[in-house]
Amino acid sequence: QVQLVESGGGLVQPGGSLRLSCAASGSILGINTMGWYRQAPGLQRELVAAITSGDTTNYADSVKGRFTISRGNAKNTVYLQMNSVKPEDTAVYYCNAKLYLTAVTWARRQANAYWGQGTQVTVSS
Repeated sequence: QVQLVESGGGLVQPGGSLRLSCAASGSILGINTMGWYRQAPGLQRELVAAITSGDTTNYADSVKGRFTISRGNAKNTVYLQMNSVKPEDTAVYYCNAKLYLTAVTWARRQANAYWGQGTQVTVSS
């Protein structure tokens, strides 16, 4: 059973910083990609940033230059450093991981997607 546990959300003032963390646990054979999505009220969930096992990163245009995604030394942990936050960054942030759980799915490169429970980020003065 795979679990993604997020932490680090909260209330921050415009222009401030916040760091989100996500740790994946369980019987994981390998990791394809880990990332962060967000969903604001009334809007669709959108990709914020993602990082591959080879450390290739991808960012939404709206956060480029302000947010940084990185992986921990254990490689099953991903961080999102959020700087110069804006009110429009307010949303529930979800950790996403595409994982290989068996040798068969690893060999076929068939990763399964898992989600964290979400953490609220509110940017307001």
